Amino acid sequence: MDYSRIWVVIAAFNEGAMIAEVIKEALVSFKNIVVVDDGSKDNTVQSALVAGATVLKHPVNLGQGAALQTGIDYAHQLGASIIITFDADGQHRVQDAVLLAQAIDNDEADIACGSRFLAIRSDTMPYSKKLTLKLAAWFTRLTSGVPVTDAHNGLRALSSEAASKIRITQNRMAHASEIISEIKRYQLRFKEYPVEIIYTDYSIAKGQRISNSINILIDLLFGRISK
Repeated sequence: MDYSRIWVVIAAFNEGAMIAEVIKEALVSFKNIVVVDDGSKDNTVQSALVAGATVLKHPVNLGQGAALQTGIDYAHQLGASIIITFDADGQHRVQDAVLLAQAIDNDEADIACGSRFLAIRSDTMPYSKKLTLKLAAWFTRLTSGVPVTDAHNGLRALSSEAASKIRITQNRMAHASEIISEIKRYQLRFKEYPVEIIYTDYSIAKGQRISNSINILIDLLFGRISK
């Protein structure tokens, strides 16, 4: 696998406390990392630069979907053969990202997505989050026809072809299900692989609140209506 043509895209909003550690761990396996700072008010940009990432900056907060599209476009323009999306809060394991990249390199799929529900361990997931994710996956299967088990897992690898076709227009939480719909639209080969999500006090405080779970469902509903 040619690691020089693999890019890791990290969308970040006020992740100064964790972003440097995430980047340093990823750099052990991957050479190219682009952090898209989505209007952070803390030291995310400085920490990411010092840690060794390329940094692109949104002057205002547009949402994770918009940040990922910015990073994917950047990596694709630089000739990436594989693009990995990776969360900024330390939830994802680098070894899982490598496995997804290998799946693309082995031509097993056009887009390889991580699923926490195929992994052995999911008992550490907060119950409210598990319920919401199960509902989101059911809703996405129903509306897209793609047999996804974990629609809102941010760890995924895309081939160059997939990256050139998929367009993320839902800036916030609904972008994950929109990606699944784009898979169906372009008849891309899709496969899920078991990955482990690391739930920490930090990641739970950042993204696993009940209010955030409700936002996922609201964004999904209005995202579908806007289509």
